[in-house]
Amino acid sequence: MNIYFAPLEGLTDSTYRRLHHKYFPGVDCYYTPFFSPTSGRRLTPREIRELPPADSLDVPVIPQLLTKNPEDFLWMCEKFQDLGYTEINLNTGCPSGTVTAKGKGAGMLREPESLARFLDGIFEKASVQISVKTRLGFENPEEFSKILEIFNRYPIQELTIHPRVRNAFYKGAVDKGAFAYALSNSKMPLCYNGNLNTLADIKAISEEYPTLNAVMLGRGLIGDPGMCTPDGTKRDTLEAFFAELLEEYLIVFGGSRNAMFRLKEHWRYLLCKFEGSEKLGKRLRKTTDLEEYRQITKEIFRNLPMRAEVDTDW
Repeated sequence: MNIYFAPLEGLTDSTYRRLHHKYFPGVDCYYTPFFSPTSGRRLTPREIRELPPADSLDVPVIPQLLTKNPEDFLWMCEKFQDLGYTEINLNTGCPSGTVTAKGKGAGMLREPESLARFLDGIFEKASVQISVKTRLGFENPEEFSKILEIFNRYPIQELTIHPRVRNAFYKGAVDKGAFAYALSNSKMPLCYNGNLNTLADIKAISEEYPTLNAVMLGRGLIGDPGMCTPDGTKRDTLEAFFAELLEEYLIVFGGSRNAMFRLKEHWRYLLCKFEGSEKLGKRLRKTTDLEEYRQITKEIFRNLPMRAEVDTDW
């Protein structure tokens, strides 16, 4: 069974993906946070930085696209193919209100026939493999049977299902019954995504669904970066990983403020790996001084007991 790293906006950028693979090998493929084509149809400097040529990478990366316009999807597919990418992932699952209000992401699930017309347009002309990341529906899981019937019409490379509806966002229990229905009725390989935070979670899913093609990990892998590495998340390796992340982010963002802000997004989950982190975590969230940030994180790495698994608070 394959292990994928989910696309997490503001977390799994190109710097993080490269260094995560360097320090914690074990992930089979990384998905990029979504790219959204602009009306001017040109790649921005950030997009160019975020997606280097495929042959320069040490691990497979799949770009994800967010759009409701078939022509924009096909245009960006060509740009990514020119960079050597052979698979593109379509995002029909993002629950953000600003995204769904424009009919993108999970907003595409609100009108299944419009989704079908979009898929008609891209599969008619695309010369690249297309996978899809989706949810069960917009408002209720009963929408899913129609959505899956539509996806079954197309040669989708792989379908990643987050078994919640859009209105649930990331809260509450996942709908295992709906995912079991998908396994029984899907014509394409499936990947499971949602609430996988420990190796025990992965083991339970693989035993429950033995024909499953892959699992996609998100916040759990941010909080426990070495979860899928043979040696696990070792303290010294984790400290070295975050030290190199900081140095590279200082260059990428041109200063300490944005570099620390990016790393604090990771610490929100990583603190769940350490026992008794409340006091230092509070100081870390408040600091705006680079040297204080270094001192606080050094104290966390050197002094706080590390849990075998993350103690999730999300």
